[in-house]
Amino acid sequence: MSEAPPAVNGIDVPKVTAWFEQNIAGVTPPLDFRLIAGGRSNLTFQVTDAAGRAYVLRRPPTGHVLPTAHDMGREHRIISSLGPTKVPVAPALGFCQDVEVNGAPFYVMDFVDGLIVRGDGAAASSLTPELRRKASESIVDTLVEIHSVDPDAVGLGDLGRKEGYLARQLKRWYGQFQASKMREVPVLDEVHDFLVQRIPEQGPATIVHGDYRLDNCMIGADGSVAAVLDWELCTLGDPLADMGLMMVYWADPDDSHTAVGEAVTPGGGFYTKAELRERYAERSGRDLSHLDFYVAFGYFKLACIMDGVATRYAKGAMGSDGAAWQSFGDSVIRLGESAKQAARGIA
Repeated sequence: MSEAPPAVNGIDVPKVTAWFEQNIAGVTPPLDFRLIAGGRSNLTFQVTDAAGRAYVLRRPPTGHVLPTAHDMGREHRIISSLGPTKVPVAPALGFCQDVEVNGAPFYVMDFVDGLIVRGDGAAASSLTPELRRKASESIVDTLVEIHSVDPDAVGLGDLGRKEGYLARQLKRWYGQFQASKMREVPVLDEVHDFLVQRIPEQGPATIVHGDYRLDNCMIGADGSVAAVLDWELCTLGDPLADMGLMMVYWADPDDSHTAVGEAVTPGGGFYTKAELRERYAERSGRDLSHLDFYVAFGYFKLACIMDGVATRYAKGAMGSDGAAWQSFGDSVIRLGESAKQAARGIA
């Protein structure tokens, strides 16, 4: 009698294995599933077969899923469409929309070998100063490539509305904040009203990643971006929103703290924010004179997202850690204040 495979939270091992056998060429069961990222967003598993070949499986969280969130088919479509372009993405191998297989849709990608840099300690131990500079250059150049793709030419012209991106985004995230907030956060109301009145004119719409930062990129051995990850918030719109959010996550060497947790980039060798800005402007040809607006919007967006997380913690949907709720609630205030500070540079 064969031994039953070990249970894996979020994976129906027998059914998913059978799906792999039917849909992924060359797979050799049995399969080993290991969670490599997850929690408050989609779950990502490394899947290794008996021959040692590695794959990546993405699925929604196992609970508290909004009907329109965590669209696996949409993510799979995006990376499939970008595969033939110069944008580095993991090769898409298959999509399963039959919830009978695993309780929710999922998709499978080829495994891309590389490093995800999270926290300055990881950067210091894993990247030499030369590789940090190469990674800085590559993350900017890769963003320029994303924004250079013609959405219509790759079949993504209907991914979202092309015009009025910032107005829609401000309405979306402020609406979610209003719907989920458990207490008043006046600084977010103030920043929202300020930004709504000062939206810059949008240029031609491009693909917008929506959460572009160093630790959403896989860095190869040569320091270049091997794959851009986490396309969950991708849509069409104003490319400078990606640039503004990347500046939010980046840290200069003399930054004492960051509003989004441990800074990834203050160690020697990484670009400064000014160098990021200069390289993007040079490589893209775009006018960055309104970048302060996009940075303020980036902080505001993160504050609204973080407030939703805090609410879910407080209601027990993310576990019973009361300290976590308080921590996320404090982060909302810090992000709101950072948005207000960034907004001071807006004309």
